[in-house]
Amino acid sequence: MSDIEEHIRRAIESGKFDDLPGNGKPINLDDDLWVDSDWRLAHHLLKSAGYTLPRIEMLKEIDLEIEAARLTLRRAWQWRTSPLAADPPSSEAEFRRSQADNEWQRAVQAFREQVVKLNKRIFDINLQVPSEKFQRLQLNPEQEIQKAKSVI
Repeated sequence: MSDIEEHIRRAIESGKFDDLPGNGKPINLDDDLWVDSDWRLAHHLLKSAGYTLPRIEMLKEIDLEIEAARLTLRRAWQWRTSPLAADPPSSEAEFRRSQADNEWQRAVQAFREQVVKLNKRIFDINLQVPSEKFQRLQLNPEQEIQKAKSVI
């Protein structure tokens, strides 16, 4: 044990830390460490009054839209694959498969268009954050489509 650790251990044992403010109370982990330190007080006041930074609200909206787009794509894939796989070969089954394929392609195209719009919004928000460590990664539509296909 180092000299510093020994010194701290003795101080703890002798009760030197017992009267510190907040002793025995839970740590407040609601500090907004991601907020620029120059704006932390202003953000705290806004948050206490029920407001938040516009970019935070926009990120929440984007997250909801991303999840909705992913869910729609997964549902389209499930519809495309599950009921049609069990159909015995017939002209009617082939027609339904063709319709499902067309519907899947429309869903993929709509998803790609939505990702372009979401990535634009993510890019705009990334320009507003105080540090690049707070930037969001943009969506890769091809990876998202592969994920949707793998979840059944």
